[in-house]
Amino acid sequence: MKRTLTIAALALAALVALYLLLWPVKVDPAAWEPPAAPPLAGDFAPNERLAAVEHLAAGGHAPEGVAVDAEGNVYTGLEDGRVMRLPARGGPPAVFTETEGRPLGLEFDGAGNLVVADANRGLLLANRDGALTVLSREAAGRPFGCVNDLDIAADGTIYFTDATDRFPLSVYRQDIVEHRPNGRLLAYDPAARASRVVFDGLHFANGVALGPDDAFVVVVETGKYRLWRVWLKGPRAGEREVFVENLPGFPDNLTFNGRDTFWLALVSPRNKLLDALLPRPSLRRVIVRLPTFMQPAPSRHGFVLGLDAEGRVTRNLQDPSGSRYALVSSAVEHDGSLYLGSLGEDAVGRLRLTPQN
Repeated sequence: MKRTLTIAALALAALVALYLLLWPVKVDPAAWEPPAAPPLAGDFAPNERLAAVEHLAAGGHAPEGVAVDAEGNVYTGLEDGRVMRLPARGGPPAVFTETEGRPLGLEFDGAGNLVVADANRGLLLANRDGALTVLSREAAGRPFGCVNDLDIAADGTIYFTDATDRFPLSVYRQDIVEHRPNGRLLAYDPAARASRVVFDGLHFANGVALGPDDAFVVVVETGKYRLWRVWLKGPRAGEREVFVENLPGFPDNLTFNGRDTFWLALVSPRNKLLDALLPRPSLRRVIVRLPTFMQPAPSRHGFVLGLDAEGRVTRNLQDPSGSRYALVSSAVEHDGSLYLGSLGEDAVGRLRLTPQN
């Protein structure tokens, strides 16, 4: 009996080993030694400031990006491809348009059109009636793989990110595990109707926000827990520098309130297991072949930071238990409130901003 069990165990182990070695996951992990995660203390000290978040029903799951129009209506994109409009005066959400992809970042242009960063379909424009036009699907001969976020300059130029041109959003974790510079910051010129590369070689390019007077643009590099600043005007035009580094969590979307604050959504605090695996490519080749529930995953911990024009932390909003609002993917300030998107909620969050929070 014991021998039979031993043979069975060995056979099972062989099958598991064969599965892990031969399952066709096309990843080529690179080694990286991440800096030690900063403790959740000081500027990052846990608090309950997100406990006051209201829930605005989104009409579906994972309202990642958020935008607000001139009348105060809130728009958000869902995982099933719908872009929903939440009426300013309350009431049920209604479908504004359907991209048939995955709408992520949203932003209104000067003419009142909604520009959409769609992970699957590229850079899109929805007019006031919701009719869609594809603006761009490639730059410098490389098709987009996962268009993520955007912001629009006063001259109409759309700055946006392609998180990775190697993996689609459906398997974005493979890009995080591979940890190679597959992402880009791009700019779409509406007059030329073409996109150009602003900054290549980013590790999962994510949020985008223009700074005061469009003098610079800040882009999130999720894979390295940092933000970059690219100067667009003045004597340093064309130069780039690290804006914030070694963040305590996974940075996602970024917005600027037009005055003094960049709002940065942190989906989750850093994952100790992932940080330990990043210097070890061979182990990551095995991990990525495991079932999803066995891989490193974000934790339900609501986290939003406010940053000034030099990247210093000025606001720290958290929900450590994740019981009120978690997996925060975006934060947009409008008329005294902060509107939140999420990878895991079924509602847009709204937090009334006060001197206390």
